[in-house]
Amino acid sequence: MESDEAVQSTNDDASECKKSAVRLGYWNDRFLPILVRSSERKPPEINRGYFARTEGVAIFIRNFLKIAGPKCQIINFGAGFDTLYWRLKDQECKFESFTEVDFPSVTARKCYAIKRSKVLLDGLGVTDGEVRLSSTELHGGNYHLVGADIRNLPEVALKLRESEVNFQLPTLFLAECVLVYIESTSVSNLLSWLTSQFPLSLFVNYEQVNMDDRFGEIMLENLRARGCPLSGVDSCKSLDSQINRFIMTNWDGAKAWTMVEIYAAIDGSERERVEKIELLDEQELLTQLFQHYCICVAWKGDMFHEISLSEYDD
Repeated sequence: MESDEAVQSTNDDASECKKSAVRLGYWNDRFLPILVRSSERKPPEINRGYFARTEGVAIFIRNFLKIAGPKCQIINFGAGFDTLYWRLKDQECKFESFTEVDFPSVTARKCYAIKRSKVLLDGLGVTDGEVRLSSTELHGGNYHLVGADIRNLPEVALKLRESEVNFQLPTLFLAECVLVYIESTSVSNLLSWLTSQFPLSLFVNYEQVNMDDRFGEIMLENLRARGCPLSGVDSCKSLDSQINRFIMTNWDGAKAWTMVEIYAAIDGSERERVEKIELLDEQELLTQLFQHYCICVAWKGDMFHEISLSEYDD
């Protein structure tokens, strides 16, 4: 569908924005330039916003790994050109498996890039003979990249089984600006299915919030103009609506924070470092952006019910 193609193009936009921030030193990612060739410099508020997004999600990933221990797995929905797997391996993080799911047209491009990169292939920690590769999918070591439409649950289930996912292990689900593009019924079906299949799990969702004001309306208009109707925007009206989406689909609990709160929770010395990288003239614009994005976490089972935004005050 035309709207699917427009949504897939947002992967390129996000990847280019991350590349801009990485080039300036907001965070380290030696793998992203392999996947993303663009070198266009983005405005300071965009660079800082992507830093907050990346570090905010990372706080919960680190907390998950700390609580779950090495016998766990990560499933990244709508992963695009994300390099998280390789960055975690660089940091010597331990997990049983890591699965990325996206449209086959996106995974095909990522497979092609991985296949051509010694750095990415070496990062899988296996020899060439141990990598199973097709035009749209790759399985190597504990890394799995599969093409699927997450609205199609039988297809998702099949791809997870092919990725040797263990449904009984503690599982982290990641979604960054993914659910908002999907019809609410399909999102509810996915979230309900996950709770029925994974008894110990944590879902970390990054996307828009507070979309009912004028700033939110302009964001919606800009995306619609690009052919990206936000089919799931009803769940993005407030932090409460974000939480309720999970509670109504049988998750045991959920919490949500705007990016204003997320940014404030990042280590002070790290914030001080990044704020010196570029002069920010549009502080008000950055604050507005932070007010209109959030991270919502939901858990199934008792293991993650005390999950916290802060990792600095145990």
